[in-house]
Amino acid sequence: MCIRDRSMIVGSPLAYLLQNLDATVTSCNAMTRDLSAITREADILVISIGSPLFVRGDWIKPGALVVDVGTSFIPDMSSKSGRRLVGDVDFQEAVKVAGHITPVPGGVGPMTTAMLLENVFTAWKRTNFPMRIPYA
Repeated sequence: MCIRDRSMIVGSPLAYLLQNLDATVTSCNAMTRDLSAITREADILVISIGSPLFVRGDWIKPGALVVDVGTSFIPDMSSKSGRRLVGDVDFQEAVKVAGHITPVPGGVGPMTTAMLLENVFTAWKRTNFPMRIPYA
């Protein structure tokens, strides 16, 4: 698995969780040499760097799972707003190679929102209805 993001929001927590499940994780950053060679070896590729269309189709191992967390706007005169939301992965190229890929928009974003709401609700429940732990 290759994670191209060391942030405390996505990359580092995901790497930690997966390593605890005995996954082999390669964490890459802006200084990683020959990034495309590393990504071509990954069965799972997670990208979250904020660079639109950074990862090309030929960077992806055939059949890999690609999780595109990045979101950026690029100019697009054919759209009403004059811009279009894209991910860090060039979806049009990657979809031809990847076994599965999350689209941008509509991939990771809705799940992020759902989990945020779940965590807020959990925090509310814990605040308003604290668990009483019986004495052993």
